[in-house]
Amino acid sequence: MSPRAGTVARSPAAWLLTLAIILIAINLRGPIVATAPVLDQMIGDLGLTAVVAGLLTSIPVLCFAVASPAASALIGRVGPELAVTLGLAGVLAGTVIRTLGSSFWLYAGTIVIGVAITIGNVVLPVVIKRDFSPERGGFVTGIYTSALNVGSMITSLGTAPIASVVGWPLALLTWGLLAVLAGVVWSIAVGPRVALRGARLGSATGPVHTGRASSSEGDASDVLTGGIPVVDERAAAADAERRAEAARPPLLRRWTTWGLTLAFSGQAFGYYGLTAWMPTLLRDEIGLTREAAGASSSVFQILAVVGALGVPVLALKLRPAVVIALISLFWTVMPLGLLFAPEHWLLWSIFGGAAQGGGITIIFIVIVRMATTDTDARRLSALVQGGGYAIAALGPLAIGGLHDATGNWQAPMLGVFAATLVLGVSGVLSSRRVR
Repeated sequence: MSPRAGTVARSPAAWLLTLAIILIAINLRGPIVATAPVLDQMIGDLGLTAVVAGLLTSIPVLCFAVASPAASALIGRVGPELAVTLGLAGVLAGTVIRTLGSSFWLYAGTIVIGVAITIGNVVLPVVIKRDFSPERGGFVTGIYTSALNVGSMITSLGTAPIASVVGWPLALLTWGLLAVLAGVVWSIAVGPRVALRGARLGSATGPVHTGRASSSEGDASDVLTGGIPVVDERAAAADAERRAEAARPPLLRRWTTWGLTLAFSGQAFGYYGLTAWMPTLLRDEIGLTREAAGASSSVFQILAVVGALGVPVLALKLRPAVVIALISLFWTVMPLGLLFAPEHWLLWSIFGGAAQGGGITIIFIVIVRMATTDTDARRLSALVQGGGYAIAALGPLAIGGLHDATGNWQAPMLGVFAATLVLGVSGVLSSRRVR
């Protein structure tokens, strides 16, 4: 265990940093999912086609791909603390913009949300690796990915009922309050000055945190910041990191990087494809109302908590490759179940929900275990997410396009099934040497 990690693990305010991570993560999927329960209303009000409406989910995912390198560079420049604040501010701004009353502002706000969430996607795994011990890092990663799906569940469950009272624009605007809450707690956890101005950067190790200015102030500052310490030995750490970086081939030359990227793309393709269109599928196939379909699809989101919290435990006992194989098997049940027996959607959602929560968790755990340094973790996280989301962005468009072309949901579900197989095969091969 590193000295930094040990400090956080023993800090009396580590719970505050964990709470901040949870609230931030809630904002990293909820705004994307919020449109799905009211998609038919938006199509009617704005005159959108199914493929164009699918862009509301595809655009943020495409932003994850395109903006990940820039997000990684931003984090390296301003430090994780300010990067988180900028991400939350962007989510809030985009939420406001997309409710201004036209399709132009709807998509403009969606782009802003996508770029802002990209920052959060890249920075939170870096914060977890840096500030928690390896033993606790897996558990905190599980909490983080659980919170992603809790955010999806909240907006999936709540948007349609709110929209029935105040209309879909105000219903979407409501979720901006979650970004405000997360920003407040993050500022308390790391200190308002650091959250708003950023931390001074070290030469190679990233930010040198200003939450504790000297050893004489350490105890008091730890209570405020959750134990995010100053790197007193930063010169030695920088030298060690440079040696570790030089000893390994560049990320783009590692076949494991590409394999993990492909596995992530299969996971995300299936998740975003089902997230965008499952409420519509349930209305078409079994006749649920808009509110009931939105509530029903939230089961797929909330069951992810089971996988997200269970996978770190499994990963302590089993090799990641075995865990990925099990997750892929569970994942395949959902598209096949919806294909052959959609009336049993609840059962299939239990399997699929747990699998999609576990899938993203195990990939992040593999990233942390593969990375040898904080810089390596930041770059690997950006590459895997950037490349994976570039493919995953096609999910909602492909599912909507296949539905428009065939007039049924058989072909779309076969597409999701194929994506889950990609997760299993590529994930097992790329992680088989990771312990």
